Amino acid sequence: MDIKQFVTDKAKKAKAASRVLANISTEIKNNALISMAENLEQASAVLIAENKKDLVKAEQKGLSKAMIDRLSLTDERIKDMANGLREVAALPDPVGEVLKLRRRPNGMEVGKMRVPIGLIGIIYESRPNVTADSAALCLKSGNGVLLRGGSEAIHSNTAIVALLTKAGMKKGIPDGAISFIENPDRACVMEMLKLNRLIDLIIPRGGEELIRMVSSNSTIPVIKHDKGVCHVYVDGKADLAMAEEICFNAKVQRPETCNAMETMLVHHDVARMFLPTVISRMIKAGVEIRGCANSKEIVSNIKDATERDWDTEYNDLILNVKMVNSIEEAMDHISTHGSQHSEAIVTNDYHDALRFLREVDASAVFVNASTRLNDGFEFGLGAEIGISTTRIHDRGPMGLEELTSNKFIVLGNGQIRK
Repeated sequence: MDIKQFVTDKAKKAKAASRVLANISTEIKNNALISMAENLEQASAVLIAENKKDLVKAEQKGLSKAMIDRLSLTDERIKDMANGLREVAALPDPVGEVLKLRRRPNGMEVGKMRVPIGLIGIIYESRPNVTADSAALCLKSGNGVLLRGGSEAIHSNTAIVALLTKAGMKKGIPDGAISFIENPDRACVMEMLKLNRLIDLIIPRGGEELIRMVSSNSTIPVIKHDKGVCHVYVDGKADLAMAEEICFNAKVQRPETCNAMETMLVHHDVARMFLPTVISRMIKAGVEIRGCANSKEIVSNIKDATERDWDTEYNDLILNVKMVNSIEEAMDHISTHGSQHSEAIVTNDYHDALRFLREVDASAVFVNASTRLNDGFEFGLGAEIGISTTRIHDRGPMGLEELTSNKFIVLGNGQIRK
C-alpha cells in the first residue's frame, strides 16, 4: 500500500469513529480515561523500555539536550501523563452545553450548543506526553484524533497509543477514535495536510520549522503557535525581590519550553539595584547573558546582544537583557520582537499594570507572575493540546472548551417566516 492510501485509510477510520464518539455519554468517556490512566501506570516499565530505544537513536543523531529532555520518559512523567488523563476525566464535559438561549419577538428561542469539531489531526515532535494529552482532550470533547508524532519518538508513541486504544475499546470507545500514523516517512505529513474532506482541524506542535511547513502546506484550517519569544518587563516601581524570583523562574525552571523568558527588560530607574544581583544568580545557574550597551555598563562580564538575539527563541539557558527608559519603550520592544505568546510585567503601579494588560498583544499577559504559568494545567483546564497564538478560533492554552465548536439551535412552536 502506498503512503497516500495508508494515510487516507487511517483518516477514514478515524473520521467514522469520530461520528460515533460525538454522541457517546460523559460516563463512558470518563470511565475510558480512568482506565487509560491505569494502563499507562501499570505498563510504566514497558513504556520506559520503548522510550530507551528512541533515546538511543536520538543520541546517535546528535539531537540537542533540550530535544532529548522533551523526548525522555520517566516513572514520574508517566505518572504525570496518567494524572493528566484523570484530571480531564474530572472536568465538566462541554459537549451539549447550551449557551445564550434568547427568546425572539415571535416566541421562538435561539441559542448555541457546544459540539465537537470532528476529526482533529495533530502533528508534533519529541514529547510523548503530547500523545496522551491530545488523546484525552479530544476524547473528552467528543473529537476523533489522528496523531502523527515525530520519528524520534516512534517507539514511545506507538506503545502509548496501543495502551490507550486497548483501554478505551474495553470501555466503549470506538476503534479508530485514537489513531496514530506509525509510519515515520515525512511524506505522511504532506498527505495528512491534503485530507480536507476528512480532517477538520490541524494542530501542529513543535519547532518553528514544523509550524511554518504545516501552515504553508495545509489545505485544512490550522491552529498553531509561533515561536515563544517571551519577555518579562521589570518596571520602575517593581518589588525587586519579587521580580528576581519571577525572572529566575521564567528563565531557569525549564528553559526549553515555549513559555520560558528569552528577554528581560528592566527600567533604568531600578537597573543598577536589580541587574547585578539577578545576573549573578542567573550566571551561577548556568545562564549565558547577552546584554544591550546600557546594561553592560552596569554588569560588564556579559556578552553583547545582537539585533538577531532579540528575535531568537533559544530554548536554552541563554538570556537577553535590555534596559528601557519607560513602559512605552518596553511595550514597543515587545511589539517589535515578541511572538504573541506570553508576556509579563512586574510592577506595583496599578496604572502601568492595566496599560500592560490592555496594550500588550499576546495569548497570555501576566502581572507579577512568571510566563512559565501559561499552561493548561496551571490555568485549570486540565491537560492542554497546545498554546494557540492565532486569533481564530481560540487563543492561549487550548483545553476542552477550545476543542468544541458551536451550532445554532432553535426551539419553536410553529413559527414560520413571513
